[in-house]
Amino acid sequence: QVQLVESGGGLVQAGGSLRLTCEASGINLDIYDTHWFRQIPGQERELVATLNIVETTYYDDAEKGRFTVFTNKEKNMVDLQMTGLKPEDKGVYYCHVAANGQCFWGQGTQVPVSS
Repeated sequence: QVQLVESGGGLVQAGGSLRLTCEASGINLDIYDTHWFRQIPGQERELVATLNIVETTYYDDAEKGRFTVFTNKEKNMVDLQMTGLKPEDKGVYYCHVAANGQCFWGQGTQVPVSS
């Protein structure tokens, strides 16, 4: 059974940093692209960052230079380091993997950002 579990969220002041972790079980993150999405209530989930299987990264323009996505292969995790957080970064952050024709999501971790 595939499970993705996000952790690391919590209240942070604008300008602060957080490190989110996506821990996978039942699936090897080395062989699938891993994505981080953010969702604000009432809005669709938006792609924030991607780490692909050759460790090339993609970031939405708003996050470039502030967010870094990287892997911890030993622990089968993909982290999202967020710095210089802004109030508009607030939301629930989800880890997502598409594998073998299926979409897997974690339960999300909340990141409130106070101004």
